[in-house]
Amino acid sequence: MSVDAATVRRIAQLARIAVKDEEILHLQGELNAMLAFVEQLSEVDVEGVEPMTSVTPMEMKKRHDVVNDGEIADLIVENAPVTEDRFFLVPKVVE
Repeated sequence: MSVDAATVRRIAQLARIAVKDEEILHLQGELNAMLAFVEQLSEVDVEGVEPMTSVTPMEMKKRHDVVNDGEIADLIVENAPVTEDRFFLVPKVVE
């Protein structure tokens, strides 16, 4: 894939970056070099390679994905002027 001058201008516009006309050619070369590197990476065979969390072998700390109230609901609503069943009560503002 190759980036042309119009694409560089479009990317700059989307990124909200002011780019002068004399910078377009340099940026075009930079973007093309990045895309070439990404294409080169896609040629690497990663079949059977496990994802890593670190360069040293280690287990990632995990917790159970469980919904709970944090066991501090009473503390959270403690200073509220009006509560009901551990919920804040607020005045109705939309009818």
